[in-house]
Amino acid sequence: MKRRMLVLGTIVFCFGMSGAFAADVFSGNWKVNLAKSKYDPGPPPKGPNFSKLDAIEGGLKFTNDGVNSEGEPTHSEWSGKFDGKDNPVKGDPNRDTAALKKIDDYTIEISNKKAGKPTTTIRTVFSKDGKTRTQTVKGTNAQGVKVNNMVVYEK
Repeated sequence: MKRRMLVLGTIVFCFGMSGAFAADVFSGNWKVNLAKSKYDPGPPPKGPNFSKLDAIEGGLKFTNDGVNSEGEPTHSEWSGKFDGKDNPVKGDPNRDTAALKKIDDYTIEISNKKAGKPTTTIRTVFSKDGKTRTQTVKGTNAQGVKVNNMVVYEK
């Protein structure tokens, strides 16, 4: 019986740790590489943009700081579990909720809404070496303009 409990405990621990390690691929301090990114429509941000992702139980916490295309400083933050449910976003004029889903160990998807209306979807693919992430942003922004951005971040 003790051996059976030990084996069961080991299996549960391994499954739990595999989820934690997958989240660690996402975690870190990221900087937008403007030269590798494409903004449609433009213009691109005028200054450096940083994103910090922290693993939380069952999801991620996002903290974003930068300079927008008008040269104004920006700051937003939110947290979400990988359950696809809406979470409040603070400080982002283009969205007030975001829903997070994990597609696989290297891909996440975020569905954004403004005033309850779907706006953009962000699909983010993380490199296997954990040094880059590429975001594809598609949809319509809060101003009603079609968006098709490809944003490259590096650690």
